Amino acid sequence: MRIAVPNKGRLHEPTIDLLERAGLHLENGADRKLYADTVDPDVSVLFARAADIPEYVADGAADLGITGYDQVCEAGVETVEELLDLEFGRCRLVLAAPEDGDIDGVEDLAGKTIATEFPNITRDFFADTGVEPAIVEVSGATELTPHVEMADAIVDITSTGTTLKMNRLAVVDDVLSSSVRLFGREDVLEDPKVDEVRTALASVKQAEGKRYLMMNVPQDRLEAVRDVIPGLGGPTVMDVANGEGEKVAVHAVVDERDVFETITDVKNAGASGILVTEIERLVE
Repeated sequence: MRIAVPNKGRLHEPTIDLLERAGLHLENGADRKLYADTVDPDVSVLFARAADIPEYVADGAADLGITGYDQVCEAGVETVEELLDLEFGRCRLVLAAPEDGDIDGVEDLAGKTIATEFPNITRDFFADTGVEPAIVEVSGATELTPHVEMADAIVDITSTGTTLKMNRLAVVDDVLSSSVRLFGREDVLEDPKVDEVRTALASVKQAEGKRYLMMNVPQDRLEAVRDVIPGLGGPTVMDVANGEGEKVAVHAVVDERDVFETITDVKNAGASGILVTEIERLVE
């Protein structure tokens, strides 16, 4: 099973970190290499440009791919299927025009020129509006094109909007919301290894923002403690060794943002020996 991942750029490090946390440690490194083995002898990694990954998967050079949803949409491949939203690399593709210009809506772009690195997504967007601008593909510095009279507006990626503001551009409309996704080719989706990889990555995402609480609780205070723990499906209760039946061990998974208040509540309810630990992976 070969997984294509970004070889550089803002998505590279978060993707490698996710694979590592999911247990797919890269055994022979990632620097300046095309392939890398993992600790799983049945899984290897292929490094490629983020924009090329959908085609690599569709053509069979890789079985799974990790890249932005915008790249999958732009590639327009029909033989890949999204398997999991990995929830990082979030951004928007927006239609933007000079803030001091006369373009206030999509309808103002009829017969105008749009510059973009995403011509296919842009064509699909305007096909749904009935407006027909000319679309010019550029390979970088898209935000400069309206100021050098190459285009009347742009379709480009924005995360915070800072670059648009610096270039005196205002958002006219949202085109697409994107994040990094795991996707696979249709003919490999029944392979058990695909489900193993998806489950491993999902377990990391599910553990994010969660903490594991352990504590000792007197039997007669167990219900009071249970009532104040906002756990996943309720806490787990076990006998304490040498506790002579007077105490039980209570374990629970709680949201990180609830930990401070929960510790105070369970302590007031009678718990002691409270321990909080991070969770690396959580399989539901």
